[in-house]
Amino acid sequence: MVYTVAAGTLTVAAPLGCDTPRADGATPASDVVVTGTDEEMLVLEVTAANQVVVRLPRVEVGQGITTAVAMMIAEELDARLADVRIPLADARAKGNQYTGGSSSVSSLYGPARRLAATARARLVTAAARRWRFPAHTLRTWNTRVVAPDGRTATFGSLTASAARIRVPEVSSKPKPASRHRVIGKPTTRIDARDIVTGAAKYAGDLAVAGAKPTVVARPPTLRGKLLTLDDTAARALPGVHAVVRIPGGVAVVADTFHHAFQGRDALRITWAPGPLAPLSDKEIRARLRAAVPRPGTPPRGSTQIEGEFAFAFVSHAPMEVLTAVADVRADRAELWFSSQTPTDARETVADLLGLAASAVRVHVVRGGGSFGRRLNFDAAIEAALISKAARRPVKLMWSRNDDTRHGRMRPASHHRIRASVAGGRVVAFQHLMASVGESSDETGLTAQAAGVRPLPSDSGLYNFGRVGGDSGGIELPMPLGAWRSVDSGTMRTAEEIVVDEIARALGRDPVAFRRTTLRSKTVKAVLAKAAAAGHWGRAMPAGTAQGVAVHEEYGSAVACLAEIDATDPKNPRVTKVVMAADVGTAVNPRGLEAQLMGTAVDGISTVLRAGLHIDRGAVREGSFADFHYARQRHAPLAFEAHILPSGGEPGGAGELGVPAAAGAVANAYARATGTKPRSFPLDF
Repeated sequence: MVYTVAAGTLTVAAPLGCDTPRADGATPASDVVVTGTDEEMLVLEVTAANQVVVRLPRVEVGQGITTAVAMMIAEELDARLADVRIPLADARAKGNQYTGGSSSVSSLYGPARRLAATARARLVTAAARRWRFPAHTLRTWNTRVVAPDGRTATFGSLTASAARIRVPEVSSKPKPASRHRVIGKPTTRIDARDIVTGAAKYAGDLAVAGAKPTVVARPPTLRGKLLTLDDTAARALPGVHAVVRIPGGVAVVADTFHHAFQGRDALRITWAPGPLAPLSDKEIRARLRAAVPRPGTPPRGSTQIEGEFAFAFVSHAPMEVLTAVADVRADRAELWFSSQTPTDARETVADLLGLAASAVRVHVVRGGGSFGRRLNFDAAIEAALISKAARRPVKLMWSRNDDTRHGRMRPASHHRIRASVAGGRVVAFQHLMASVGESSDETGLTAQAAGVRPLPSDSGLYNFGRVGGDSGGIELPMPLGAWRSVDSGTMRTAEEIVVDEIARALGRDPVAFRRTTLRSKTVKAVLAKAAAAGHWGRAMPAGTAQGVAVHEEYGSAVACLAEIDATDPKNPRVTKVVMAADVGTAVNPRGLEAQLMGTAVDGISTVLRAGLHIDRGAVREGSFADFHYARQRHAPLAFEAHILPSGGEPGGAGELGVPAAAGAVANAYARATGTKPRSFPLDF
C-alpha cells in the first residue's frame, strides 16, 4: 500500500518494515503506517521546483545505494536522473534502517518502484483533469507529463493538484522489466562529481555551531585502564578547552585538531595493561586450533584429503576515519555521523545519557567506506559522553592509529576441513572451525571454549555426499566486528582451496571438476563465463598461474578467475582478475562492476598481505604503513566483470565477491608455487 501524507506537495509514502532478519532470528511485526509522518515509511516528495526527493533509510558508504535508488525512482516516474535527489534519512523510531548483509537493493527494489509508480499515476491523473484528456492518452517523459497535442507540464507544476488525488485514473503498478530504460543501464554515480570535487560532505566536513575538534589518548594495549593522569601541561596549552576522562581514554577538546593532538601528546598518563597482555598471536592461534571440534569417523574405505587454515585478525580500514559530531544538552542531544544502524545508535546513546530516545536526534551522514565498520558506533558514543562532560558540542575524530589499534576487527579463525574420497568422488565433507568471540569481561582474560554449535557448511554448493560442520571458539576481551562477507570470507576461501586439492588428487582440472560437482545451474553458468572470458587453461610461464573459485550467497552467484605472478614467492602480484556474476536484476551494472572490483582487492589483500598482529595484548600495526592493504601497485593490471543477464529479483552484491576472489587468489598462488597455502595473509 502507498499513502498520500501531505496536501501542499505530492508526498507519498510506502511502508518499509524491518525486512532484514534480526540477529536473534525473530520475525519482526509489520510496521503500522501513520499518515502524516515518515517514521515507518520510504517517502517520496515532488516539489514545486520539479525535484523528486526521497529520504533514504539507508546510509551511503560508497556502495552506490543512492544512485541505485535514484535509478529505481527515475525509472518508474519517467523522471530525469538529474531531477532525483536522495538525501539520507535521520534515525527513526521504527522501521528498517539497517544497511548491511548486501540487502539494501533487494529490500528497496519493490517499495521504491511502487512508490514512484503511484506518484506517476497521480501526476498523470492531475494533468488529465487539467487538460480534460483521458488519462490513458498521456505519457510521462523527462520529469514532465506530455499530452497528445504536444503540450507539457512539469511534475512540479502538478504537485499540488496531484496531492489531492486519492484514486488515480491510470495504473499505479511498476513497469515490467521489458520496459525498463534506466534500470539495467550502466550509469555514473549521481554523487560522482561531488566526491571528486570535494563537494560531498562527510562528518568531518560539517560546520556544526560551536563544535570543537576533539581527539582521545588511548592505552598502548587493548582495553588498558587509566591509573594516573596529569593534564596540567595539556590544559595550559593555547587552544585547549577541556580534558575529559571517558571509558576508553582521555579526550582533549580544542580549537583545532592540531591543538587537540598537541594537548593529547602533553598528557602525562600511567596505564595499567589490558587483560590481553599475557597473549600474542602464537598463543591465540594455539588456543583457536585447540578449540576446533574434532572430526567424526570418516566413511569406511575412503581416502582423506585434509587441510587446516589460519586467518588473522583484519582491520576494516575505511579511507574516512571515524568521526562524530555531538551536541548534548541537559534535556536533549543531537548527533551527526555515518551509521549503518542509526536506530540502534539512537537508543544506545539515549540510554547512556539518561535521556528518552525521543530526545535524541541522529543525523545520518555519508561515509567514506565501511565494510561493516559502521555497524558499530563507538565514535558516536564517545562523542556524546565527551560533549556531556565538556558541556559543549564536539567533533570527535579517531585517528588512523586509533581505529587500527583500538577499533573493530574481523575475528581470527582456524579451520579444519576433511574431504572423504571413494570411487573417484567425494562421499563426505566436513568443515570444522573456531573463531574468536568478544568477551564482555573487561576485568580479566576469559579464553575458553565457547561451546559447539551446528555450523552449516558452504560446501553445500557441491555434490559432496554427507556434508557437515561444527564450530567452537574462544572468547577474548577485544573489539570485534562484522567484516565484509563476515563468515563466508574465511569459510568459503578455505573450502575452495580444498576443492582445488580434491581435483588435483583425482587428476581432474579444477574448473572441469567444479562443473561436474556443482549443484546450482547459476553457479555453473558464472563459472563457465569466467573460465571462458579468462581463457582458463592457457599456457603460462613458470612461476605464474591461474586460480579459480566460486561463491553463492544473498540470492546471487559469482565466479572469479585470478592470474598471479609468483616468480618471487615472497612478493606475488595478481596480474589479472576476471569475475562473472548473476545477481538477478542488476539495477546499475556499472556500480556492480565497481563492487566486484572492490571485492577483488579485498581478496588480494587478505590472502597476500593484510593482517593484524597481537603482541602482548597490543595491536602491532598502526596505519597503512604497516597494515599492508593492497595499493595501486598490488592491484591487477587487468580487471573484467561480466554480468550475466537475469530477469529475477535483485540479489545482494556488495559482499558477494570477497570469498570467490580470496579463494581464486589463494588457488593461483598454490598452482604457481607448487605449495599448499594454509596461513593468511601469506606474509603474516
